[in-house]
Amino acid sequence: MDHLYTGFLHLHNTLRWIILLGALITLLKYFIGWFGQKNWEKSDNILGAVFTGLMDLQFLVGIGLYAFLSPITKAAFQDFGVAMKNADLRFYAVEHLVMMIVAISLVHIGRIKSKRATSSKAKYSAGLLFFGIAYILILAGIPWQRVIG
Repeated sequence: MDHLYTGFLHLHNTLRWIILLGALITLLKYFIGWFGQKNWEKSDNILGAVFTGLMDLQFLVGIGLYAFLSPITKAAFQDFGVAMKNADLRFYAVEHLVMMIVAISLVHIGRIKSKRATSSKAKYSAGLLFFGIAYILILAGIPWQRVIG
């Protein structure tokens, strides 16, 4: 089971960097499109779809870790009251999960709103707003102490 946990954790960590880079590219392209009053292009739609798909994949991998493989969440669920008093356990058991669920929800809302908008400006605006807030939440929800430390 340790090998499976390690593999899922490596996949989750790798996807994080791909998502951060992909989101940044998407946000930059949307900002240029919005600010430059450009027409919405097929590539803009593809970027939004890829970003959303990567978020979905990351969510599935994360749920696998959270619910089945992570020794951290297993420890947290053994005594949830104690876990809530421990900043590290609380972060993984509650804070990370909630921030990422909100972020993925915002990505899906942004994707839907940008697809349904009738003007290019509205498409870019929806993508920028919802993807941008999601990006901030993703950054806030990353366990930087483990990434950098």
